[in-house]
Amino acid sequence: MDDLDQSLQEFQLAAQARRSAAGWLNAFEAALASRDATRIGALFHADSHWQDILAFTWHLTPVAGRDNIAARLTAEQARTAAQGFHLPQGRKPPRQVKRLGIDSVEAIFEFTTAEGRGAGLIRLSPAPEDGGAMKAWLLSTTLQTLTGHEEKIGANRPSGAAYSRNFGGDNWADMRRRASAYDDREPAVLVIGGAQAGLSIAARLNQLGVDTLVVEQWPRIGDSWRKRYHSLALHNSIHLNHLPYMEFPPTWPKYIPKDMLGNWFEFYADAMEINCWTGTEFVGGTWDDTAECWTARVKRADGSERIVRPRHLVFANGVSSYPMLPDLPGLEDFQGQILHSEGFDSGAGWEGRNALILGTGSSANDIALDLHSHGVNTTLIQRGSTTVVSIDPSARLNEAIWDEGGPLEDCDLIVSSATPSLIIKAYKSFTKRMLELDREMIEGLKGIGFKHDVGEDETGHQMKYFRRGGGYNLDAGSSDLMIKGQLGLLQYDRIERFTAAGALLKDGSTVPADLIVLATGYYPQEELVRRAIGDAMLDRIGPVWGIGEDGELNNMFKRTPQQGLWFIAGGLAQCRINSKYLALQIKAMELGKLGPL
Repeated sequence: MDDLDQSLQEFQLAAQARRSAAGWLNAFEAALASRDATRIGALFHADSHWQDILAFTWHLTPVAGRDNIAARLTAEQARTAAQGFHLPQGRKPPRQVKRLGIDSVEAIFEFTTAEGRGAGLIRLSPAPEDGGAMKAWLLSTTLQTLTGHEEKIGANRPSGAAYSRNFGGDNWADMRRRASAYDDREPAVLVIGGAQAGLSIAARLNQLGVDTLVVEQWPRIGDSWRKRYHSLALHNSIHLNHLPYMEFPPTWPKYIPKDMLGNWFEFYADAMEINCWTGTEFVGGTWDDTAECWTARVKRADGSERIVRPRHLVFANGVSSYPMLPDLPGLEDFQGQILHSEGFDSGAGWEGRNALILGTGSSANDIALDLHSHGVNTTLIQRGSTTVVSIDPSARLNEAIWDEGGPLEDCDLIVSSATPSLIIKAYKSFTKRMLELDREMIEGLKGIGFKHDVGEDETGHQMKYFRRGGGYNLDAGSSDLMIKGQLGLLQYDRIERFTAAGALLKDGSTVPADLIVLATGYYPQEELVRRAIGDAMLDRIGPVWGIGEDGELNNMFKRTPQQGLWFIAGGLAQCRINSKYLALQIKAMELGKLGPL
């Protein structure tokens, strides 16, 4: 086939995809307007999925099965009044794709509701039982904006008249200082944590006109990354890690070093006009049912305390909270230095000495590489089985949608369209491919006695992250060193106890150590909540993070059982995507459009 024939064929396929998508959307709008569940259901495969994010249900709502989808759409349409479904200009056009092994037409669409503007995704495939008619096996609907309260971006940006050329009055810097001081008002939202989660939600709320204060315990924004171990860099690619509204410079490296990222966070907070109090610790808070606000105590850098009374409290301080320090037999007798991985910086100064690292997750392996590079005799101690995945190519399989290119907003929409059951199916498929790509490495690890697994249901490292926040290693080269014997591997069940000199094994020998690094993870976020706002509140809201009965993350990015209490956490892409929907919920509650659960 020559180039002309190929171009003609691609044009014809694109035109056919557009006709199929437009035809389905027209039929869907008519069926939805009729509020006839049978008519709506006829547009879907029996095994179909709908992911709604706020547009119809004001919640993060996965629905499975044609009859369930049709019934729920019929019930919600009376309030939602969704209409105007169309294929927009300037977004990824309808196209032929293969998703989860299904040859499909995939199309982004837009629509309006009684409350605002929405966008979504359909995936269509032929239904042989219905003469090959194109039916949906996936529908997603997401609220993008609230009518009359659109983000202050682009053509809707502020004029700057309040401070531009304001001769004799306050300039921009004056206004920023006053806004950040909160001497004359209370913030509507108090965000705890100034890394990717806190900055993302604060930036989104700013553009919706919701007065937001971020408190960060470190002296500078970005220190939560700067203070981590010396050699740390992101393990996924730059093109999926942008923060809202501002993409990283095109000159930046593919995998961003921690200090570079920390500096960007500081710059971002300033550029996005985020009100931040650094060196400020959230001490605790209580909810006032009568006033419908929080009484929150924060301790400033000078030791003074201040009370603020926001209507919303957003925990944005990560999936994990306090370091988990295991109670191991004899560890208190060890005469060398003991560090948790959180306090490890560099192997410099330990040259020629011996180190034991308790753990085989990503942090443990990165620290092992750092110590090894400084000439430290290093051994990792494995307690439980670990999922090991090469950073490139295997871990990059999860970046596939962003790798396809196109506007970041469109890639994010496609990623967020999957229901929990489809996510599980996708991760199982990725894991099979990862095992093929990493076969030599995995077999080598098993050959030295390394305990390897691919998750409880063969969904690999990503679902481990969502379920427990760890248990995997995105391999940066330590596995090869272990296989070659240049890094030691010791199974914990061979250890009798720790002693002054190191680890005493059950066979009577000792593995000497001058340094023990506890790469043992962190308590789940519930521990931070318990310490900050009490056991009763934790009992009221239930688990934070981990997978709930609906397949979604517990209490993340959505209303919780406690009014005005919200959570956001995760990697940069996860925070960028979900901060949009969390901000819309808070704004809607501020407008009286959305009540507590």
